[in-house]
Amino acid sequence: MNWNSAIRPLRTRTVMVAGATAVVVAALAVTLPGNADATPATGPRPTIVLEHGAFADASSWNGVIQNLKKKGYPVIAAANPLRSPASDAAYLRSVLNRIDGPVVLVGHSYGGTVITDAAVGQDNVKALVYIAAFIPDIGETSLGLSNKYPGSTLGNVLEQATYTLPDGTTGTDLTIKPDKFRAQFAADVSAKDAVLMATTQRPIAAAALEEETTRTAWKTIPSWSLIATQDNNIPPAAQRYMSERAGSHTTEVKASHAVAASRPDTVTRLIEQAAHTAK
Repeated sequence: MNWNSAIRPLRTRTVMVAGATAVVVAALAVTLPGNADATPATGPRPTIVLEHGAFADASSWNGVIQNLKKKGYPVIAAANPLRSPASDAAYLRSVLNRIDGPVVLVGHSYGGTVITDAAVGQDNVKALVYIAAFIPDIGETSLGLSNKYPGSTLGNVLEQATYTLPDGTTGTDLTIKPDKFRAQFAADVSAKDAVLMATTQRPIAAAALEEETTRTAWKTIPSWSLIATQDNNIPPAAQRYMSERAGSHTTEVKASHAVAASRPDTVTRLIEQAAHTAK
């Protein structure tokens, strides 16, 4: 079942949710213990900016943040409003504009769509890292890329709610059904952690998945890509297609879509590879 068939019928239902645009902040995340080697900082390091994707929040990077901080990297885990690629990218650019020195910009899932736009014209962004992420070209959508190859089962497990903003604007939010979350999103994460992730997942506006990309930073900024070969959200074949097209330095790992949570050491190593170019 593809996302098109799942999302469009959802819009015919109405569940009113007290609405207001999400208030978002960029925060230095408090992290959980990691197990990567602690390497003392030997000099100035680029700032690592982490952008989460749909059905997640900044805590999905906890293990990666712990690893990077042990190695001396400044890290910002930016909140992602998950409203639309253009507006989410505009918010992320406001975060990037507050950072002195070079930046490695990392996106997971839909966060890849956001960083692809946000990094355009940002001279401080020296490398892009895509973690089981969309790497769209101009005119493409996250939904279209997910449906380009078979394998995504996300459309089967989505819930929807119609939100209403104070100005009367309405839209449809999507989340993953809590009882389906682990199998769909985080099959290689512990059951305990998967329950927490399902409970704290952030909804994405359905329209965000259908908004076309208008700017593509990967055409001018070097990129790295991690492909999760057991991903049930973005088919691995789609991840390979996008990574090859972008000329990314690519690593594959046997992992679910929640690879940052289940394989933080692997994700950290790829980010460090990118960071070596960001002096």
